[in-house]
Amino acid sequence: MSSHELVKCIIRVIGARIEVRIAAATMLTIEDLPLGDKTVFLRVDMNTPVDPSTGKLMELNRIHEATVTIRDLGKSRVVVGSHQGRVGRDDYITMEQHAKALSKLMGKKVKFANDIFGPSAIKDIDALHNGEVLLLDNLRFTAEENMEFSPEAASKTILVQKLYNHFDACVLDAFPTAHRAHPSIVGFSYLLPTCAGRLVSKELKALKNIAQVSKAPFTTVLGGAKVSDRLEAIDTLIANKRADRVLLCGLIANVFLKAARKIDYDIGLDKEQQLVTKAAALMSDYPDTFELPVDVATDSGGERKEIPVSELNHQTKAYDIGSKTIDHYSRIIRSSGTIFMSGPPGFFEDPKFGLGTESLLRAMASSFGTTIISGGHLSAALERFGIKEWIDHVSTAGGALVLFLAGKRLPLMEALDNYEAKIKK
Repeated sequence: MSSHELVKCIIRVIGARIEVRIAAATMLTIEDLPLGDKTVFLRVDMNTPVDPSTGKLMELNRIHEATVTIRDLGKSRVVVGSHQGRVGRDDYITMEQHAKALSKLMGKKVKFANDIFGPSAIKDIDALHNGEVLLLDNLRFTAEENMEFSPEAASKTILVQKLYNHFDACVLDAFPTAHRAHPSIVGFSYLLPTCAGRLVSKELKALKNIAQVSKAPFTTVLGGAKVSDRLEAIDTLIANKRADRVLLCGLIANVFLKAARKIDYDIGLDKEQQLVTKAAALMSDYPDTFELPVDVATDSGGERKEIPVSELNHQTKAYDIGSKTIDHYSRIIRSSGTIFMSGPPGFFEDPKFGLGTESLLRAMASSFGTTIISGGHLSAALERFGIKEWIDHVSTAGGALVLFLAGKRLPLMEALDNYEAKIKK
């Protein structure tokens, strides 16, 4: 069945129901498309932390989340697409481990295509039967998936052009990647009937509910390694009154420390000077907003050693925030009305450097404010420390959630809106 025929089928099957949902500004979900006996491209985000010493997946949170929509597409032929890691990093690996983990979680065989859009993948897709699931290899193994496009340009990429005729519909459930205009996010949705999966629906519902009860003062805790993503959102978070205080940890704290001239060595980041200049401008624009670490934890002969920030140099690496910083940040967290945390304060995978991450998470868990946790690493940390149930909303999304809370329009959401508008027209 062609995309055009399927669109007419959708309108015939659900008729006025779509018009009601569109009028109510709610996105289409898998109930709104006739997906049984159809080949469906399901874009998820199973990007998972990888142990650099073993190459093994460290946790399965995002893979587990993907099973919900896959199960609900049980009468379809499901082709799952996801990326893993970034080019040049230790986590840039094949999806074979993910397929095995997905099979175990699903309780049935998930086929794995050691390919993306070549003859082997096409053959595997066309051979699927209803109820079967096929996982394509790491989408970022194709260069186009490492770039961003307009929806129309994405629809003309080799990735999309090679595959879309083998699909009847597209389901977008990659909320952690919602801020990326990659071909798999906006390209298929330009050509095929498209709806939201369970995770996207769940995230938006939870965030809407939280928005109704959240209150000032708003505190944002930023850590982790994705500095450019964090810098992109901070200005909007503050301007939109979603961040009265910003507590900085990890690599992004180093950028601001350098901008504040508290350290004077190269951090080792791409386009470092641009990042430092941006951080300096933010501190100038919002002088009473940012909190910087006063002490950090370093490795001294295999043991944790805490030192003042003033003693940091290019030979001494900070693996965590220190006790004085932890105490100061914890007091701010407990006095906040809404607390949002994205990225771990330290290298919590090593027990010596988990104190900052655990302490700030426990401060959030014991606070009376509304609490939101963002990112796969922090989700794993909450599981490890046994306090996940004490947080109001836990999302495996990182940069996407930061930008969403900052009021940015996300490409994945726009793709869903665009198809809805196409149906209405």
